[in-house]
Amino acid sequence: MTNTSNTHARTGATGPSRADTNEDKFLTFRLGREEYGVEILRVREIIGLIDITPLPRTPDYVKGVINLRGKIIPVIELRTKFGLPPVAYTEATCVIVMDVEDLESAEQLQMGVIVDTVSEVMDIREDLIEPAPRFGSAASAESIMGMGKVETGDTTKVVILLNIDRVLSGADSKSIQADADTPVPSQNPESRSAA
Repeated sequence: MTNTSNTHARTGATGPSRADTNEDKFLTFRLGREEYGVEILRVREIIGLIDITPLPRTPDYVKGVINLRGKIIPVIELRTKFGLPPVAYTEATCVIVMDVEDLESAEQLQMGVIVDTVSEVMDIREDLIEPAPRFGSAASAESIMGMGKVETGDTTKVVILLNIDRVLSGADSKSIQADADTPVPSQNPESRSAA
């Protein structure tokens, strides 16, 4: 399953109004029974699972790197990062490729995040986002931007909105990117896929 869906916002002749319409949009996904969201403007694309080349001497949540149209991108498994029990991958399992900012250097990086399933894009206005509680989620409190309230018919459901920079800063994103840039030659990535 290698179909890709590009959700990255593009600026063009429409000017800033396009960005304004995406400001309150979040891509939601599931890890087990919990639903999470990330800002849509951070999302580059969503892809099915493809071959991941492992990296030596990295934390267990760092699954390795993928070669996406010639660009080497590190991939982490969010379920493992949050300390949730492992589950078998399914047809719904996918990789969300995101723009991430390294909090120490302010350098922009791309990283892939494995999630159980992608749900939908939701509009969640700022006034519908409440501060994160200090307990009750697999994600650490500092990784949570807030709790988004979404009306669904007669009920209101809560989506855990992640600050993806903080989630991945704990993964030492710049170090992982440096490791990713070293072991896999971009001109022939298949030669290391069996390693």
